[in-house]
Amino acid sequence: MNLSDQRPENHIDNIIWDRFLEGDKVAFGELMKTHFNTLFHYGTKFSKDKEFIKDCIQDLFLQLWESRQNLSNNVMVKPYLMASLRRRIHRSTLPFYFSDILTESKDSFDIEFSIEEKFIQDESTLALTQKIKYTLEMLPKRQKEAIYLKFFQELEREQIAKIMDIAPQTVSNILQMAVKQLKKQWITELVSVLILLLIN
Repeated sequence: MNLSDQRPENHIDNIIWDRFLEGDKVAFGELMKTHFNTLFHYGTKFSKDKEFIKDCIQDLFLQLWESRQNLSNNVMVKPYLMASLRRRIHRSTLPFYFSDILTESKDSFDIEFSIEEKFIQDESTLALTQKIKYTLEMLPKRQKEAIYLKFFQELEREQIAKIMDIAPQTVSNILQMAVKQLKKQWITELVSVLILLLIN
């Protein structure tokens, strides 16, 4: 069993999921309450239209309830829900969303820090936070998504593979390329800082 499956929150998820599959409406409500924020934050990485994302989440849970008798009880709940939402967004027939979501442009997957800049008192910490954010934004879409799922959602390689609908080895390759690019960018920034220090 994957180590991530042994986490207490995953065990609780599985219990709620099993009750939901049995038609327990209270469990269904708990399922939505527990995962709505995660799904919403993930969905808004693909589209800035928050109402559209809320509609997608609502439609997802409605479909889950209607098809619960055909669903498996052997699932990793959080990755399963995230993967389902991702597919629903991608299948959107609205041209604006469709073109915006599928594009590989650098702006098509947005990673944001949860800490508001106005609450960061230390100027050096603020500058570092802004630098990290800028560096992440320079990554291609798939690399940003993999970084988000790995380090912001703390998911394992196999879980990320299920969400992104790619092979686990491809996840590893994407993460390696992303880390390599981040290291390269930070080296460039460090050299720039050293040059400024030397000429001043």
